[in-house]
Amino acid sequence: MKSLHARLVAVLLGLLLFLGAVLITINFYSTKRYEEEVVQRLNRSLASSLVAEEVLLVNGEVNERALEHVFHTLMVINPSIEVYLLDLEGRVVQHSAPPGRVLRDRIDIQPIKAFLAEGAELPILGDDPRDENRHKIFSASVIMVEDRYEGYLYVVLASEAYDSVIQRFRGSHILRLSMLVTSLALVLAAVAGVVLFSYLTRRLRTLADGMDAFRRSDFSIPVRLEKRPGSGDEIDTLTETFESMSDRIIQQVRTLKQTDELRRELVANVSHDLRTPLASLTGYIETLQLKEGRLTDEERDEYLAVARRQSERLATLVEELFELARLESRDMEPELEPFPLPELVQDVVMGFRLEAEHKGIALDLERPDEVPLVSADIGLIQRALQNLIGNALTHTEEGGRVSVVIEPLSDKVAVRIEDTGCGIPDEELKQIFDRFYQARNHGEKQSTAGGLGLAIVKRILELHGSAVEAASTVGEGTVFTFSLKTA
Repeated sequence: MKSLHARLVAVLLGLLLFLGAVLITINFYSTKRYEEEVVQRLNRSLASSLVAEEVLLVNGEVNERALEHVFHTLMVINPSIEVYLLDLEGRVVQHSAPPGRVLRDRIDIQPIKAFLAEGAELPILGDDPRDENRHKIFSASVIMVEDRYEGYLYVVLASEAYDSVIQRFRGSHILRLSMLVTSLALVLAAVAGVVLFSYLTRRLRTLADGMDAFRRSDFSIPVRLEKRPGSGDEIDTLTETFESMSDRIIQQVRTLKQTDELRRELVANVSHDLRTPLASLTGYIETLQLKEGRLTDEERDEYLAVARRQSERLATLVEELFELARLESRDMEPELEPFPLPELVQDVVMGFRLEAEHKGIALDLERPDEVPLVSADIGLIQRALQNLIGNALTHTEEGGRVSVVIEPLSDKVAVRIEDTGCGIPDEELKQIFDRFYQARNHGEKQSTAGGLGLAIVKRILELHGSAVEAASTVGEGTVFTFSLKTA
């Protein structure tokens, strides 16, 4: 009973049993009422015919001889008929029932009056003198003597021998036949319902088996189920949805596994990046303490300068970690406002001019005369530009060039940062924006950067509904491009 098919079958059988009981009850009731109507209609004039043929009252007294003749005649013709002689108040004066079987000494005359009324709707049931609670069909007639009402002849048309249902069922071929037809119809309906439910739930069982197989595969094998062509019903929709969901779950599980692996790499990389400046900083401070008073001013200044650079490097790395965590929080929303992008780019370029000159790298800015305002967060875009230009300077050798180009489009303004650095291989190009990826410099020098700068750029542009793209050729340089919507 745990399966949907079994429950549907149980509900169907229960409904059919209930429907069968209702139909049988209605059948018995309607058959009984129909039989009562037919018998009463056929024998409607029976009592009046008896009264017309026999003088039942003489001088106000019962004509016993005539009444006995009536009783005998009716018992010979139909043993189920019972005759009662009533006075005007409905009291039983004489009857044909066996002695001691009559339990009522008075009959309600209202049904009799309704029966005698013209246009009465049959069947009409009257009191059964042999049972205080039962009512039966009857025929009745007024007994008149010299134009005076003297009483009633009350003829019960069905005695108690025909009262039980079993006896009625055994005595009626039509009733037995109708019951047999009803039973066969219910059985055929049950069989047809079971077959149809089995057919309709077959695809559901297939879907359930597929879901169970997907669970047992540890959510690693995609579900592919058979579809009925041209159907498109709810089950097909559910099947397609589950197949899509299984693909999505598999992809998410794979992504989670990859993310977990990358997270472990990040922890290792960040730990290495933190240990290196910390170890260097600790070493130089210990040297200053051990050699205090024995170092020249030039050596002490050199040690302090190196320690300062290592502390700045450590602070930068920690700041990037906190900045990336802040950008990835759900509450982070950029504060959009219109501003001229070329002026912001020029300010950022001027901030790197001294560093570029110190490294022997040419840093250029190309901008048209008219550029529409863009809608963005100034602080975040400034941070993205700093990371991209700083990254380009880091990976460009002395004598190289870094160019920042601003290009207006139809409804956007594009920014392109080009360098003539070492370049990035194709197999690594897709990973450079991953916050867990540690980039390598493919030139003469190796970088120890943790790859957080480009991850921060990617997240900033995602918050602005944009994206950053990269194209590179090893040994020739790299190009980073992004765009912002115009205000």
